[in-house]
Amino acid sequence: MPETKPQTYTVFAGSRRVATGSLTDVALAAKAAIEQMPEITTLVFDDATGTVIDLDLRGSAAAIAARYAALTVAEETAFSTRGRGRPKLGVIAREVTLLPRHWDWLAAQPGGASQALRRLVDEARHADGGRTERRRMQEAAYRFMAAVAGDLPGFEMAARALFAADQPQFSAIVATWPQDISGYAQKLAWGEPAAAAAS
Repeated sequence: MPETKPQTYTVFAGSRRVATGSLTDVALAAKAAIEQMPEITTLVFDDATGTVIDLDLRGSAAAIAARYAALTVAEETAFSTRGRGRPKLGVIAREVTLLPRHWDWLAAQPGGASQALRRLVDEARHADGGRTERRRMQEAAYRFMAAVAGDLPGFEMAARALFAADQPQFSAIVATWPQDISGYAQKLAWGEPAAAAAS
């Protein structure tokens, strides 16, 4: 089973990408950007979803670093010390609601209900052909674009090209946008590396 990649975030100050990294990294970068350029809107994005996230940037850099380092450690500890299941495989217990006939069928499967459900999900993921991941990437890119590029020329055309999976058209439109916005939008939409953050 492949290891889960660590969650990353990206900070933008206006149209400039300031930093990408862990919550601690981006919280410190966002704090510095706000102090250096208070007139510029600073936003932090979840790299997996394109969603703007709110961070608690009160206090000194040391206090912020401690706050988010403690949060990261707490999340990792909670994941690694879960009781049931097989934690090393990342098993997470959640509730599934099924009709009695579904439970009866699952109970009759070799390996029991859990193994049968995992097998069914894996088969569906394989048959999906990447459509779910494609949709997730499109939605993440759109969220980011709506937050920072809604007033940029060609936004609506870029959104149409994004959801039509027309990468050449999308790339041509966003190429006219500020470099960091264009690079990050392409990374979210197509998985291509974004341009390096300015130092």
